[in-house]
Amino acid sequence: MVTVSTLLGVAVDGLAFGVFLALLGVGITLVFGLGEVLNLAIGAFAVLTVLVATVVVNAGQGLVVAAVVALVAVTAFGLVVDRTLLSLVYRSEGEERILLGIFTTLGLTVLLDGVLINFFPSRYTLPLDVGTVSLGGAVLTGSSLAVITIGVVVLGALFAFLRGTFLGKATRTVFQDERGARLVGVNPRKIRTLIFVLSAAVAGLGGLVFAVGSAVSVASGFQFTTFALIISIVGGVRSLVGAITAGVLLGLVNQFANFFVGSYIATIILFTAAIVVLLVRPEAIS
Repeated sequence: MVTVSTLLGVAVDGLAFGVFLALLGVGITLVFGLGEVLNLAIGAFAVLTVLVATVVVNAGQGLVVAAVVALVAVTAFGLVVDRTLLSLVYRSEGEERILLGIFTTLGLTVLLDGVLINFFPSRYTLPLDVGTVSLGGAVLTGSSLAVITIGVVVLGALFAFLRGTFLGKATRTVFQDERGARLVGVNPRKIRTLIFVLSAAVAGLGGLVFAVGSAVSVASGFQFTTFALIISIVGGVRSLVGAITAGVLLGLVNQFANFFVGSYIATIILFTAAIVVLLVRPEAIS
């Protein structure tokens, strides 16, 4: 018989996995909602961050320093991608932009995978030695509690930025009415650059929190991108609140399904959730 304390432990691990999913979902939702570019390279950004952090850790630095260096590196790489590849994409509009964005970011993923696999052929985890925490008879994973705390702080800071700062308000203005934003002096292209760089950092953080509990390889990028698409679709594609809610809920569902029926069925449940949403609310992706 499964005890309450065991279920509590599964729930905490599910929330941690939900934070990882929410970060990926927010990363892809930010760029598509603002610039109508479906970033299929978001999983590669997450993996790249983990690999840079691994190199820094192996060089003798602590995990915090490694995480900061890796996030700065992936942010800089995101800026380069935005100012080069995406500049070509943003010259088009409507469905043409969406299709061009898909093929451009997909091509970037193939390029990154092909290059990185030669230098990082193994699977990598990041050391977060925080032990376990006892709570009401339940033994909780310390790394899961740390991931939940980091996720709450980062997502809270993101919403504070979007709702309480000038740049955040300018971002929302472009999202709601691009022509109106231009009339009040906001440059939509610069705002899109800011958001793409921000989404790269958020996806990179998602990769880092995943790697403290599970191994990551270059091939994980495809799986991460699939997760991001599922979360974004279930959450409503253009809704950050929806992406976070979908990430947390599906993280819990996935973890409990993984505990009771195995990881294979848990993965099927994630895909089923996306299909059901598309059937029930097809307007969610319009």
